Amino acid sequence: MPRINFNVESKQPLIMEGGCDPSKFDLMSPFVWEEPDGCFAIMVRAVIKNRAATDDTGTIFYGVGVDGVTFTMDDSPVITPGPGALDIGGCEDPTVVKTDRRYIVYYTGVDETRSSGQMLYATGSDIRHLSKRGIALASSKTEGNTKEATIERTAEERWRLFYEYAEDDASRIGLALGEGVAGPWAEQEPPFKPRDDNWDNWHLSTGPLLTRDPDMPVMFYNAATEDARWRIGWVAFDRDCTHVIDRCIEPLITPPPPCERTGIDIAFAASVIQQHGKIYLYYSLGDKMLYRASLKQS
Repeated sequence: MPRINFNVESKQPLIMEGGCDPSKFDLMSPFVWEEPDGCFAIMVRAVIKNRAATDDTGTIFYGVGVDGVTFTMDDSPVITPGPGALDIGGCEDPTVVKTDRRYIVYYTGVDETRSSGQMLYATGSDIRHLSKRGIALASSKTEGNTKEATIERTAEERWRLFYEYAEDDASRIGLALGEGVAGPWAEQEPPFKPRDDNWDNWHLSTGPLLTRDPDMPVMFYNAATEDARWRIGWVAFDRDCTHVIDRCIEPLITPPPPCERTGIDIAFAASVIQQHGKIYLYYSLGDKMLYRASLKQS
């Protein structure tokens, strides 16, 4: 099979107006989707700048836009920590699934220690009026901190869930199949693993799935070395996401060098949109700035 490739044609910073002012918040995890009326919608994690150790790790804001770059954000977040113990420490990593009748939002709920979390979900017929439903995928002793959902429906109408989990002091990508939005889940073999002596040799985290070719879905995944220098790459699967067909050699997106060696060195993909033959990848830099990259597939 011919090798595929992706190239970045352009990059644009997202413009966030209204709530979650970038001068007051660090922004990350931009999940963008297109509504039937042609407008773009976005959910983002917002973390107050220079937060104290006792502050939450984030709230989730919602906004809309017409060009996929500029968004008008609501003044108040749509998902906030608590009052329950599951997410009292923070709400992170939104992933939106829209069905005929409702929105389903998967997110990471952080507990009161601010150091442990698991995948939760909320639902509602209106994105601004969501009800928390509890645990979508629980953490376990060997697969802690389940987070960063990437989810799709299979040809058999089951739910295919990619997720990040912690194991042996590293992030890994898991895969599970479920009968419903919150399972029960049947764990599958990990879809792919770190590569020795490469830029993705230690940490792996899920990213958005491009399904323009159903026989070869592509994930724009996030990966890092042991010192947590995160970059964005891609991996192509077979139709059932059980075998890797192709995988990038070099990162697709690398952040600019930090001012100091100890500075945050992170590029992290969150969502992808196909529109009029174009591929738009949404990601964050440095855990504080949001961007859109226009990609060309060859």
